Amino acid sequence: MQAPHRRLALTLTTLLLATLALMGCNTTSKDLGGNVSPEKLYADAKDEASSGNYDAAAKLYERLEGRAAGTILGQQAQLERAWVLYKAGDKATALTAIDRFIKLNPSSPALDYAYYLRGLINFNDSLGFLHQLASQDLSERDQQASRDAYQSFRQVVERFPNSVYTADSQLRMNYIVNALAAYEVHVARYYFRRGAYVASAARAQTAIQEFRQTPATEEALYILAESYGKMGLTELHDDADRVLRQNFPNSVYLTKGLAAREHAWWQFW
Repeated sequence: MQAPHRRLALTLTTLLLATLALMGCNTTSKDLGGNVSPEKLYADAKDEASSGNYDAAAKLYERLEGRAAGTILGQQAQLERAWVLYKAGDKATALTAIDRFIKLNPSSPALDYAYYLRGLINFNDSLGFLHQLASQDLSERDQQASRDAYQSFRQVVERFPNSVYTADSQLRMNYIVNALAAYEVHVARYYFRRGAYVASAARAQTAIQEFRQTPATEEALYILAESYGKMGLTELHDDADRVLRQNFPNSVYLTKGLAAREHAWWQFW
């Protein structure tokens, strides 16, 4: 996948090129109260970002924002600064920059990209836990980044159905829903293995009710039934077991139990 800061919407890119051309015709390197023209600042910032010098790039983009305020180039600088801030490890400032862009530029041709970028930053920030779930012993973890990413991608899908970012946003939304369901089941499994059956049943129930038709539903039903069984709640156990068998008649959990978990769903991506 091409770097997001190089994938701005076509309309914005076209307008930016026109702006740069006009600036090139009407400014000198000493214009706008500095020794470097806006187009030179932009080129230098791009070079720094391409070289991985994200802090330096962020400073150049910030200067460019001031020089080109109110122009398409200024909008471009705001979004690219947000991306390099994230790459530099400053997620909070990056998200603040995007929120500021959205507030100040409600009619920007790059508004779809702004929402997409905000989602992408939170999405990438939340991926770490997916690669660690199998070995984690944490019973609780903040999933706000995943939920924030989902809401941003949802904005793209619902407000900009024809955007070049819509299809990818929908895919990421589906992934996040599966991830959140998997997390709930992970916690349910954590409690179940430690004999906390009330807690495991509650988390399994949450996964089933809030994240229907996800890959995690099968295991959630098994944990729910077994948790009820361990608590001696025979009728509830039988009900959950019946739903499991009706929806997953060939479920490996019915024969192998939790030992059936050979792979997490995201490992097949």
